[in-house]
Amino acid sequence: MLSGRRLDLLDPAPHDIEIADIAHGLARVARWNGQTRGPHVFSVAQHSLLVEAVGRHLAPGCTGPEGLELLLHDAPEYVVGDIISPLKAAIGDAYRGVELRLLAAMRRRFGLPDPSPALAGLVKRADRSAAHLEAVRLAGFAQDEAALYFGRAADLPDPVLALAEPWPTAEAEARFLDRFHRLRGP
Repeated sequence: MLSGRRLDLLDPAPHDIEIADIAHGLARVARWNGQTRGPHVFSVAQHSLLVEAVGRHLAPGCTGPEGLELLLHDAPEYVVGDIISPLKAAIGDAYRGVELRLLAAMRRRFGLPDPSPALAGLVKRADRSAAHLEAVRLAGFAQDEAALYFGRAADLPDPVLALAEPWPTAEAEARFLDRFHRLRGP
């Protein structure tokens, strides 16, 4: 990692995980394999911010740790990339195991408990709602096609919808880091 840390993907240690490495990597990983509209890729960092905002819209009473769970839901992709769902399914449990071990090490690193079933459900709903929005706004899907893959679109306010406009890499990285630190608190 740019921080100088060495991360063992098969046995990740919490002390080898740095939020700056996560933000840097996620800001450079393109969602939709880069097949999106606009002058910039839509990064996983920006997707993570969108998911956190959608989750807060769906559950306005979210705490800081719950917001962090939403924000970090795809954080393992800073080292493994954003693999499209059909390929993940074809690869199977090996990929999912690496993802889960990384996420568990991140939770330990940042002092987060495993999510409750209710929080895990919120993360999934927010992620699918964000994917629906991205599919239609950025990846050329029709509404009915996006609904087929991601479920019905959530009714989202303009400030949340605005998060689906791709930003330059440096902005996505900075905004991800800022949001992480705001959620984590002093």
